[in-house]
Amino acid sequence: MNVAGVLVLTAVLAAIGMMGVLARRNVLVMMMGVELMLTAANILMVAAGVVHGLLDAQLLVFFVMMVAAAEVAVGLGLLVLLFRFRQTISTKGLTWLKG
Repeated sequence: MNVAGVLVLTAVLAAIGMMGVLARRNVLVMMMGVELMLTAANILMVAAGVVHGLLDAQLLVFFVMMVAAAEVAVGLGLLVLLFRFRQTISTKGLTWLKG
């Protein structure tokens, strides 16, 4: 297995996800960036498990995928409510949640 290639792939995916979270104001794009970062972490964990011959990493990836699915379900539900009340999914529409 080419570990350097996997490291480059995960670094690129994590960087794209980080740019999606930091550079955009759209909550949906931010959630997609978080999902990209979680995917990069999952790929890295599976690669590390293969290199070291451990199946524990694949089990951990399974649990991370379950948490990510729950995060998407809750996040999309909140986005639908935000759009119904504010007619926008921009982070500027979330300022009413302060205090």
